[in-house]
Amino acid sequence: MTDLETPKSWAMLHAKCPRCRRGNMFEGGMYRFGSNRININCPHCHMTFEIEPGYFYAAMYVSYALNIMEVGFFCTLTYLLTHNGDSPWLYVSTIITGCLLIAPVNFRYSRVFLLYWLSPKVHYHRELDRPEPKNTQEKAVNSFINLKTIK
Repeated sequence: MTDLETPKSWAMLHAKCPRCRRGNMFEGGMYRFGSNRININCPHCHMTFEIEPGYFYAAMYVSYALNIMEVGFFCTLTYLLTHNGDSPWLYVSTIITGCLLIAPVNFRYSRVFLLYWLSPKVHYHRELDRPEPKNTQEKAVNSFINLKTIK
């Protein structure tokens, strides 16, 4: 076992489980069609990500806030690059294109922010933050420790 704990910022950036900071929250890549789904349980510590039914509806509000910030960013960037204040279609097309391109990022990180920052029931457990075992005996011991910790 190591005494090093995985940094919270690294775990958030890589969309890792907020409890163990080891297991992936999502399966597949961010921009792969049909595979941008959240796992039901953490593959490392078996935490259920949807804490209660309909829990991720709150992620829509987080995603909305992210979209508002991105719209402001795209408008400012468009103005700084073009210095055009006359054409509303330039801004509308830039905003729509930018928001569509960044939608998979919003999907993932709205759920990551919700679980890390806005969920009082989810806490980091340092004892679960350890590398995957290499042999079957270590796996058996670790699964026993995980089950004991979960209860």
